[in-house]
Amino acid sequence: MADNKTTPTPNDPAEFVASVEHPVRRSDAETLLALMTRITGCPPKMWGPSIIGYGRYHYRYDSGREGDFMLTGFSPRKANLVVYVMPGYDDIGDQLTELGKHKLGKSCLYINKLADVDLAVLEQIIADGVARMRATHETWDS
Repeated sequence: MADNKTTPTPNDPAEFVASVEHPVRRSDAETLLALMTRITGCPPKMWGPSIIGYGRYHYRYDSGREGDFMLTGFSPRKANLVVYVMPGYDDIGDQLTELGKHKLGKSCLYINKLADVDLAVLEQIIADGVARMRATHETWDS
């Protein structure tokens, strides 16, 4: 099993969110903390020093590399909010069009502030991603 650089820590996600300096980013992080807890049914956990993750899944690549990672999560970074939707965004173009102002990475959705997006669409994107992961991977809620 491979060692991931980003692993769960015992740090408190609520304390981390409370320490975010930028008031809008902190408020948005509080919203995402509650939203993702509700969507996933999982308790939030810190993954590394700055990512709040929910649940876990086991992956195995064709190369033989395997490991465990968070099911979904977010990080209130200085430049933007990063939302992690692990299946990626290849087949959700319609939802992304409806979402509002954002940028994409492979499994990262970059949002400047939640006011820039339709929160209901974001919630559906996260819920759909979690459902796809649970349908295609071994997952658990811790």
